[in-house]
Amino acid sequence: MKEEKVNFIVIGYGHIGYRHVQLILENRNCELLGVVEVENKVPSTIRHWTNLKDCLQSLGNLSSSTVASICLPNGLHASIAKFCIENGMHVLIEKPMCISVEEGEQLITTANVHQKQVFIVKQNRYSPSVKWMKEMVDAQKIGGILYVGMNCFWNRDERYYQTGGWRGTKDLDGGTLFTQFSHFIDILYWVFGDIKNIQAKFANLTHVNQIDFEDTGLVNFEFERGGLGSINYTTSVWDKNLESSMVVIGEKGSFKIGGQYMNTIDYCHVSDYVLPEFDTKVLANHYGAFSGSAANHHFVIENIVKVLHGNEQIAANAVEGLKVVDIISRIYESGNK
Repeated sequence: MKEEKVNFIVIGYGHIGYRHVQLILENRNCELLGVVEVENKVPSTIRHWTNLKDCLQSLGNLSSSTVASICLPNGLHASIAKFCIENGMHVLIEKPMCISVEEGEQLITTANVHQKQVFIVKQNRYSPSVKWMKEMVDAQKIGGILYVGMNCFWNRDERYYQTGGWRGTKDLDGGTLFTQFSHFIDILYWVFGDIKNIQAKFANLTHVNQIDFEDTGLVNFEFERGGLGSINYTTSVWDKNLESSMVVIGEKGSFKIGGQYMNTIDYCHVSDYVLPEFDTKVLANHYGAFSGSAANHHFVIENIVKVLHGNEQIAANAVEGLKVVDIISRIYESGNK
């Protein structure tokens, strides 16, 4: 029996909305019903509305496997997702899920009441090096965790923070950890668990007239499972991104993943373990993924199709998405005391 296609409505047609549209069109198990976009130009070949209510009225009765893909500014994610769920759709939300714990909790409650799925984009979980790291930690190959250090050193200058845009605003952006580095905090949580006893310090070093919050932060904490951790980050690197890396020190060894998106394995010295020789392609083939920031979104779309067809568990759910928001919120609360 042929399975029903999963229908998508993409809300927001900026850089990431365009990416969602292309992947939906490329997937033979998906159908793009159209795009809702106010400002950016949408190709004439794609059905397009400037208002979500007009879109729903025009489409009429939606199938039970319709998904709203929400690619809007951070501060709009929760309210638009809630509206879509109340109107009979599952939702796929780009990171972050929301920018406050309260609105995330309300969203989860709404999804439970209407029995709809909330999918969160966590495409970096599919990165080969990240999957390798989780495998190493879950198998306790390095023993107990002693220390994890995360460094995110990126460039975000006037080319990124354009005058009049939503980026850099407190209500729609939310903060550097929400927009730039929430994927990496998700990786930290996904692999090592929750954190406690947070101490944070922030500064705005080079974006005083561009953003409403910090561009640089120093964060120290403890893991609930044991071990110490730190997050050092900035968007003040000149001209281009430097790295996003994670150093892991355990009782029986250490390793480091790096590159711009934690997509390389830079160091590994672990007792009774020999890191196989590989290049990027070999690593990708072994773990079934590819390196890069937005390169793994197709796995997210595939997971949605399999979940709605009853063939797979959800890869990144709303509870996990909310936990990342909770961690970021507690970091900001610590640094802004």
